[in-house]
Amino acid sequence: MEKATFGAGCFWGVELAFSKLDGVESTRAGYIGGTLENPTYEEVCKDNTGHAEAVEIMFDPQVIRFETLLTHFWEWHDPTTVNRQGEDVGTQYRSAIFYHNEKQKKAAEDSKRQMDASGHFKTPIVTEITKAATFFPAEEYHQKYLEKRGQTSCSVAAKG
Repeated sequence: MEKATFGAGCFWGVELAFSKLDGVESTRAGYIGGTLENPTYEEVCKDNTGHAEAVEIMFDPQVIRFETLLTHFWEWHDPTTVNRQGEDVGTQYRSAIFYHNEKQKKAAEDSKRQMDASGHFKTPIVTEITKAATFFPAEEYHQKYLEKRGQTSCSVAAKG
């Protein structure tokens, strides 16, 4: 098993999307990249801890490659907006790849460069590529949030 960690806005939708891929064994919503130990959702939402909402993924590289996870990551969010995904605004919603080894770092940098050069997006990609720090799992009610509610997107969940 290998680990991958991505920030792509609201972690509910990202977790659900990755969990459906063959080869992804588990997903966890949580927080990474900030200065506070064991942050709570409320603290992260105040946008002063430096954490990103993220999804930690355990995957079988014999079934799905990290590069395939990257391809989906680019498709499932807007990597061209700084600290924003749709109506969600703040550093916690930034686009980020948190690499766990040098192979992932190189793959992420190459993938970002290729996506930028492809013209797929009208503006430059602003996704940060950062060494993974401590990942703090989100509170239990955030885990599999959409799945537990029979919902398929954050916009539906936000409307309650």
